[in-house]
Amino acid sequence: MQVSLRHIHKRFGAVHANNDINLTFEGGRIVGILGENGAGKSTLMKILSGFQPVDSGEIWIDNRPVAYTGPQAAIRNGIGMLQQDPLDVPAFTVLENFIYGNGDGFFLPRKLAARQLQEISKRFGFELEADMPIAQLSIGQRQQMEIVRLLTLGVKMLILDEPTTGISAEQKQILFDALRHLTKEDGLSVLLVSHKLEDVIALCNEVAVLRAGRLVGTRQMPATNAQLVSMMFGQELAPHTRKQVDLSAARDALVLEHLYLHGHRVNVDDVNLRIKAGEIIGLAGLDGSGQEMVLRACVGLQKSARGRIHLNGEDITGQSYRSFLSKGVAFGAAGRLEEGLVGGLTLTEHIALANESGSFINWNAARQHCESQIKLYDVRGRPESMIETLSGGNQQRVLMALMPHSPVLMALEQPTRGLDVDSARWIWQQLLERRERGAAIIFSSPDLDELVAYSDRILVFYAGRIFEIPDANRTTIDEIGRLIGGHFEVQPA
Repeated sequence: MQVSLRHIHKRFGAVHANNDINLTFEGGRIVGILGENGAGKSTLMKILSGFQPVDSGEIWIDNRPVAYTGPQAAIRNGIGMLQQDPLDVPAFTVLENFIYGNGDGFFLPRKLAARQLQEISKRFGFELEADMPIAQLSIGQRQQMEIVRLLTLGVKMLILDEPTTGISAEQKQILFDALRHLTKEDGLSVLLVSHKLEDVIALCNEVAVLRAGRLVGTRQMPATNAQLVSMMFGQELAPHTRKQVDLSAARDALVLEHLYLHGHRVNVDDVNLRIKAGEIIGLAGLDGSGQEMVLRACVGLQKSARGRIHLNGEDITGQSYRSFLSKGVAFGAAGRLEEGLVGGLTLTEHIALANESGSFINWNAARQHCESQIKLYDVRGRPESMIETLSGGNQQRVLMALMPHSPVLMALEQPTRGLDVDSARWIWQQLLERRERGAAIIFSSPDLDELVAYSDRILVFYAGRIFEIPDANRTTIDEIGRLIGGHFEVQPA
C-alpha cells in the first residue's frame, strides 16, 4: 500500500504544527519519523491515522485521494496508530479492551477474541493476561495490547509512537524481528516515531525529519547518530558532562526502613534505603519488577504493610499523599495525561490548581503567572491552550513548571519518556538545578544510558529483589543489563 501526504497544513492557534508537508510512504518499508519535541511529528501521524482533522491538504492511498474522519475510518483504510499514551478503558480487562477496540463494540465472540489475543501475543513474546484489569498494567504492557489489537484489525500501515518505552531488550528484539517480517513478507508499512535514535538506526530503512512544523529532509539509512542529530537540530550537540558532588556531609532527606510492599504481580520485602540531600538515585528493572512500588512508597501513594518512612528526620509513615506533598515531596508520574496533568484543562487552569490554596482563584494573577512560566520553561503553548494539544515534550515542560522550586525530594517515573535528546537534557538541567538547591532525586528509567549518566547510585530490581550499584561511575550498561535479567554478580542491597 502506498500512502502520500500532500500539502498538509495544521494549526493550533498561532502554532503552525504542520506546514506544507509532502511525504510518500511505500509498502514494505520502515520509516523513522524524527524531530525535536514540538516539531509536528505526532500531529502529522494523528492526521494520517484519523485522530486529528487536517486544515488543508490531502491524503492519497494507492494513487487515489481519501477523506476519512476518526481512527476507525482510518483503520478501515488500512492505517492504524499506537499512540505514546495508549487509548484504553482502565476499568476493562485486557480481553474486554481488545474486544471493544475491534470497532464493532462487544459483538466479537470472547473465545475468538481470546484466541486472537493469545496467538499474536505469543508471536511477539508479550505476556498479556486476558483477565488482567488494564489499570494494573504498566504503560509498556498497555502499548503491547494496542499493537496486538491493531494487527488483528488487519492494518497495512502501522504507526508506532515510542513503542519501545517500558519493554525489555528481549521484547524489543522480538518486536523488531516481527516488524521486519511483516514489512518484508507481508508488505506492511511501518512508521516509527521515536526519540531513541539507536532504535531508528537498528530498524529503519529511511527517515523523514521535521523541524518547527516543516519537513527538512529525508535520508536513506544507514546513518550515524551524529548525522541524525544534525538533521533534527541543525547542529551536533555537545557531549554530556557529569558534575561530581560531595555527599559526605549531606543530611538524610528520606529514609526507608524495612518496608514490605505488596503488588499485583510481585512483592518487595525489607526495603532499606537512605537518600541524602542532593543525591540522585536511579531505579532500573523491567516493568513490574518492583521499582514503581518503591518509588510510589516514597511519596505516600503505595502503602507498606510494615516498616517506617522518615522525611527530614520526621516519621511520616502511613500519611497521605497530600501530606507528603505539603512536606516538600514532588512526584512526577510516567503517565503524563493519566496522573500528572488533567485533560480538558488549560495551562492557566493547571497553574491555578497547583498554586492556589484557598477556595477562590485570582484568574488574572494565575494567567500572569502562567505567562511567566511559559516563558521561563520555554513551553510552546499559550495560557488558553488545552494541555492535550501540546506535544509530549511540552507537556513535560509544563509538569516541570508545576513542580516546587526547592523540594526536599523529587520522585520521578521516567522523567524523559518520549523526549528528544535536547529536551531530555533540558529536563535534567531543571532537575540538577533543584539538586543544587538541596533536593534529593529518585527516578526510574528504562534508558540505561540515562541511569548511568545522572545517577550517583543505581538500584536494580528483579522479581521484587533489589541489587545496589553503589557508584554509577564505576558500572557499565552491560552490568546493569545482566542484573536486570537476573544474573546477579553483586550482593543484594
